[in-house]
Amino acid sequence: MLTPIVNFLIGLAVLLFGRKLFWLFVAVAGFVLGVMITPSLLPNQPDWVVLLVALGLGILGAVLAIVIQEVAVAVAGFIFGGYALLVILAAISVDPGQWNWVMFIIGGVIGAVLVLFLFDPALIGLSALVGANLITSMIKLDPPLNLVLFVVLFIVGVVFQAGLLRREPLEQRRIVRRS
Repeated sequence: MLTPIVNFLIGLAVLLFGRKLFWLFVAVAGFVLGVMITPSLLPNQPDWVVLLVALGLGILGAVLAIVIQEVAVAVAGFIFGGYALLVILAAISVDPGQWNWVMFIIGGVIGAVLVLFLFDPALIGLSALVGANLITSMIKLDPPLNLVLFVVLFIVGVVFQAGLLRREPLEQRRIVRRS
């Protein structure tokens, strides 16, 4: 639905700066959720309706990320945790079939818990996974090469974001502050 250049740029931004630009991470989560659920909730709608709903959820995610950070980040962790588990299962050629939604929920719970308790490392890992997937999904390679590219991009994203994190003063590291 998105043009390959926009898909690549969003994927690259999330891959390299997902933790730093957490609002973008949450906005992309809302957008991905919109693309995933709109066809089921509003069947037989034109692509522009799906895109409009997805953009609306993305904007809502960005606003929530700024206003109520912890809830928004937990929701994004849930969405991307579920999404990441489905991507990983597909990468290793496991088809959960009718249990797709169960796998999504399991991955979502894991993602939300990780983001809430291990905020920086979890956000780095999840955003690197999502960014690598957004980039590799538009490149048509043989499955083994696609998996290698995915893993390389994931590692690059984690290393790059971890390097940015190490350069930040300690008091700026955790965006979500607990009372």
